[in-house]
Amino acid sequence: MMADIFSSFDPATCSVYSTFSPSVFWFLSFFSITLLQASFWPTPSRFTWLPSFPIEVMNSQASRTFGIHLKGFPSILVSLFLLLIILNLMGLLPYVFSSTSHLLLSLSLGLPLWLSLIISAIIYAPKSFTAHLLPSGAPDWLNPFLVLIETVSICVRFITLSFRIAANMSAGHVLLGLMGIAASSSIFSSLFTSSSIILIQLGYTIFEMGICLIQAYIFCLLISLYSEDHPSS
Repeated sequence: MMADIFSSFDPATCSVYSTFSPSVFWFLSFFSITLLQASFWPTPSRFTWLPSFPIEVMNSQASRTFGIHLKGFPSILVSLFLLLIILNLMGLLPYVFSSTSHLLLSLSLGLPLWLSLIISAIIYAPKSFTAHLLPSGAPDWLNPFLVLIETVSICVRFITLSFRIAANMSAGHVLLGLMGIAASSSIFSSLFTSSSIILIQLGYTIFEMGICLIQAYIFCLLISLYSEDHPSS
């Protein structure tokens, strides 16, 4: 039994989550892996378009940034995009734990990617990376403050990146939980009220599916934009 609306984010508070969530998670994971390997099938089918579309989207996004010149960066971006889409959509299913609504997962994805770009830039061209902290044409008396502000803005990027997807996914699941409670309570009221709440919840569920795709795209989009700060020489 759930203690409050936020208990749905803790699988230990409900025996149903602890019983069904791992099995459903692994089943959907193996199904997703099978679906992603559709591009290697000898005979193409209608399922080959589903994994190829996000791959083309991320490849085109990486080609518009400096990340295309970083070895292996487009492949990492594509894999991350597919992973976030699968995890976000799986969190909408009943008895499946929403892993992307936790900072542990979002930080474990955002911090290594952000840190790898910073370390690569420092090792590749330390002078160009240091010069990037100071915008050209600024007054001399503003230089120390601009360097400090730019340094702080770079250091908090992974925090804002991780908090954004976790906060948006958590807020969506909380609203779905509140709608579910209202829908279950409205059964004992009029038929019009219960039908209206159920239709609203159905529409918001479809809207939340779009949010899952958008948040995955924004996460990967920001990572690709961060690669623009990588010095070219």
